[in-house]
Amino acid sequence: MIEQPTPTTVFKCLADETRARMTLLVAREGELCVCELTCALAEIQPKISRHLAQLRNCGLLADRRQGQWVYYRLHPQLPGWVHQMLQTIGEANERWLASDTQRLDTMRNRPERTSVCDRTNQERP
Repeated sequence: MIEQPTPTTVFKCLADETRARMTLLVAREGELCVCELTCALAEIQPKISRHLAQLRNCGLLADRRQGQWVYYRLHPQLPGWVHQMLQTIGEANERWLASDTQRLDTMRNRPERTSVCDRTNQERP
C-alpha cells in the first residue's frame, strides 16, 4: 500500500512539463506503454523512462509488465481528488495536449503501434 500523496507531493511531481503531459495522457487513455509515450511526446526513450520512474516513485503511476513492454496507469490507490484534478485539467487543456494526442492517435493501428514499440525496445541499451 502506498502512502497517500499530499498536494505538495503531487504538485511537485507534476511541476515538470514532460511529467505533467505524461500523466494527463495516461489519465486520458487509462494505460500507456513507454513506446506510446515516446511517440506521443516526441522524446527519446531514456528521458521518458526517467520521468516515468519519478512519477512512479512519487506514487502517481503504477506499472505492469507484459512481455517486453511496460505499461503505466494511474496508481489504483490514488485518492479521488487527484483523479478529479487530472480529469479537470485534461479537459480544460485539450489544446495544450493536442499535438501529443494526435501523435498518439496515429499509433491506433495495431501493426503500426507494434512496429513503433518494437523499434523503441530495440533502441534500448
